[in-house]
Amino acid sequence: MWYVYILKSKNFKKSYVGSSDNPERRLLEHNSGKNTYTRRYKPWEILKTESFETYIEARRKENFYKTGIGREELKKLF
Repeated sequence: MWYVYILKSKNFKKSYVGSSDNPERRLLEHNSGKNTYTRRYKPWEILKTESFETYIEARRKENFYKTGIGREELKKLF
C-alpha cells in the first residue's frame, strides 16, 4: 500500500505533499530535519493521508496536488 500525505507546519503557513509506503516514518524524518525544505518549517503534523494500491497511483495524485488545480483543492483543507 502506498500513501500520499499532506503535512502542515505547526508554526508557519506552509504545507508539504509527499508519497511513501510509511507516512508516519516520513513524518518523523521531516521533523528530524532530514529533508532540506521541511527542516526550515518544522514541526510538522499530518493533515491528511490517501491510500493507493500502487506507487504509480500515489505519485500521480502527489503530482496532481503540486499543480495549480491541486493547490486550490489543498487550500480547502486549511
